Amino acid sequence: MTMSQKPRPNDARYLEVLRSMTEAERLEKAFELSELSRELFRIGLRQQFPEKSEAELRALYLERLALCRNQSS
Repeated sequence: MTMSQKPRPNDARYLEVLRSMTEAERLEKAFELSELSRELFRIGLRQQFPEKSEAELRALYLERLALCRNQSS
């Protein structure tokens, strides 16, 4: 059984935009997307654990990040 990929009609345009960017612009965009991902992760933890203090949430955030890093190596 094979899984079909979701149609991605904007892929060609996305690649076109990436190719038009300088290396510095692509790197800056990567940093922006990374920060956005971290912020969304923190927001998700806050929603999932509204009773936790900021210090507890930060500890949980760092713990979960460490788990992600350990799985990818």
